[in-house]
Amino acid sequence: MYITIMATTPKIHRPTTILALAALAVIALGCGKTAERKDAAPVADTVQTAAATSDTISGTFTDMRDAKTYRTVRIGNLTWMAENLNFATDSSRCYDNADSNCTKYGRLYNWDDAMTACPAGWRVPSEEDWDSLALAVGGQRVEYGSGGYDWKFVGKKLKSTTGWDDWEDDNGNSVSGNGTDDFGFSALPGGNGYDGSFNDVGGYGSWWSATESGASSVWSRDMYHYLEDVGRDFNYKALLFSLRCVEDSAAPQ
Repeated sequence: MYITIMATTPKIHRPTTILALAALAVIALGCGKTAERKDAAPVADTVQTAAATSDTISGTFTDMRDAKTYRTVRIGNLTWMAENLNFATDSSRCYDNADSNCTKYGRLYNWDDAMTACPAGWRVPSEEDWDSLALAVGGQRVEYGSGGYDWKFVGKKLKSTTGWDDWEDDNGNSVSGNGTDDFGFSALPGGNGYDGSFNDVGGYGSWWSATESGASSVWSRDMYHYLEDVGRDFNYKALLFSLRCVEDSAAPQ
């Protein structure tokens, strides 16, 4: 079962179980980060895992459309941009409409724009691409029913070593939300947007996949400052999320 809460703006969704419904906080774009799923026991623990890849290859790519240069990294069998895309499209936005945020976090895209935003030779990663990345860095997939799953321990390895908000644990201790960036992926918390409003920069990042989960929704990958995991969530196409492009091995060289 998925939570769907009717309101005037789309919601950020996270898969959950029936047992968790009573305890799960309202998930809304305008009311902060998604509630942590502490009370939802996995239905299948560590159904997929692999040893982390030992080698990565770093490089750069220059987008000829606007002359912006991006760091790249090959992890496993895929080459990723190691920065969020910052190519202007009609509907893309900088967080809070500030150019400095585009420079730091890249632009935020709705899904339709995202699907046309990557430069030639690159594409929006599919569900399979995101899962391949998680396996390559030694992730453990834990299922929560109804198609939802998280990749355990992946977020900490992929998050940048700076830029993520601190958070407070149950004992009142301040804990860094930064990652270890073991593979040079350098994920940053670019927040999200919808209909002119923006939320959660510094604490949350969500990245589109190319794989639809319904007529108006798409599977995404999410990271939080207070979690070490990467979530697989479905979200509405109209929301504004970050975009990482992956090199298209099928494209002419």
